[in-house]
Amino acid sequence: MFKKINYTIIIVLFSAQFIFAQKINHEFRGVWVATVNNIDWPSKKNLNPTKQKAELIKLLDQFKDLNFNAIIFQIRPTADAFYNSSYEPWSAYLTDSINSPPKPYYDPLAFAIAETHKRGMEFHAWLNPYRVLINYKNTTTKPLALLKEKPDWFLNYGETTYFNPGVPEVRTYTNKVVAEIVQNYDIDAIHFDDYFYPYKIANEVFPDADAFKKYGGKFYPNQIDNWRRDNVNTIIEELHTTIKSIKPWVQFGISPFGVWRNKADDPTGSNTDAGQTNYDHLYADVLLWTKKGWLDYILPQIYWQIGHDKADYKTIAEWWTKNNYNTNLYIGQAMYRLGGKTDEAWKQKNKTEIEKQLDLNRSLPTIKGSTYFSAKSFNKNAFGINKILKENYYQHPTLPPPTNKKVSFFPAPVSHIKLTKIKGRKYQLSWEKLPENMAKEAVKFLVYKFERDEALAINNPSKIIALTGETHINLNKRDLKKRTTFVIVPVSRNNNVGEGEVFVY
Repeated sequence: MFKKINYTIIIVLFSAQFIFAQKINHEFRGVWVATVNNIDWPSKKNLNPTKQKAELIKLLDQFKDLNFNAIIFQIRPTADAFYNSSYEPWSAYLTDSINSPPKPYYDPLAFAIAETHKRGMEFHAWLNPYRVLINYKNTTTKPLALLKEKPDWFLNYGETTYFNPGVPEVRTYTNKVVAEIVQNYDIDAIHFDDYFYPYKIANEVFPDADAFKKYGGKFYPNQIDNWRRDNVNTIIEELHTTIKSIKPWVQFGISPFGVWRNKADDPTGSNTDAGQTNYDHLYADVLLWTKKGWLDYILPQIYWQIGHDKADYKTIAEWWTKNNYNTNLYIGQAMYRLGGKTDEAWKQKNKTEIEKQLDLNRSLPTIKGSTYFSAKSFNKNAFGINKILKENYYQHPTLPPPTNKKVSFFPAPVSHIKLTKIKGRKYQLSWEKLPENMAKEAVKFLVYKFERDEALAINNPSKIIALTGETHINLNKRDLKKRTTFVIVPVSRNNNVGEGEVFVY
């Protein structure tokens, strides 16, 4: 009743060659899942692991249904771990007690990666490089062992304890932490957000004078700002080297504060008047990192509205499109502000601020997608934004943009496609992937469905019926008509596609 297509039929062979030459549209559709203070997951400390898993599956299903393709998941919020680490303790946000593994035991990171990949989505492991303790004076958890073992590694600023970015041993340690994650887990990316040197606190000096005197070198005594920037530049370059030396396909992405520099401070900066900036206050020279090719993507957090008097979304977005230096550019969207009580722009119902910003993004070809802060904002669903996104912007599944442009990994075609009746009117379309090394392995698949006599156009996203990390999909009898054609396209770890295989019912 069903058969693999016969490639000796010349018209079908021509169609197959035609589809392989077509280009697939790509767009990054991500969401931040924050674990610090149990913002997004788990919903509270010391939740039973069974409930933790159920919450995470529900969250992933929600974004899979919205046709998102990337999860940016916080695994190291405060020098702790949501995974089995050799260097840092289990997070108190999991069990309410630092360094206590989940009971019954499971590895949340391994579980989250497996469930994310099963749904055909990327998993970006989100780390905070410097934060150690929030509200350190009033913390109720036992102190981090390193605080006593290496006191010169740390300093307090405001209510937070930080690793001192100026201490070379701190950089070495951070590289070890990242290397372990890349080596032991099948992640798609290492991700940092905007927290490098902390945001400035009025009338409080960042207390790194002793480290500057000891390690300042050529910058001492008059160039402390340049020294701080050099500290961050050095760790970014080192981490890029560390990641790529272990698994070249693993991405390194950073989501910086929205404004690099104000034009008043630098003629190449944006026409803004932001109170703090990456370069001058966080000591994050993002443009240098993109010029040097140390990043696979940047994701600036443009959390203001279009028309903001000091930081206009449109002005900032257009500035980044001219200053990304061929690094994939995505935009961080302030979903948490939608429907808020301040700023009239975020109260607009008829055409929401998020819609206006997405329309602007899509008018600027350099912008290749968006990420939303944060997952719980979608539970609020202000103005029905979830349905709006699904129906007007993310109607069909799609792949994130290709990365690691210097080294392309193309997966082999699938084989042994078959259609099996499961029960009643339920069927399963399955296939096998060829064994490859990890770089060239097919890790997910686009599945297209075409009716009789339809052109096999894989550049038509409306024909995609699945983006999956599994080697099968389930179908209903109503999905199957005579001469229904399926095309299965393999996708590599850096989102390059291989040749599609055709199956005719």
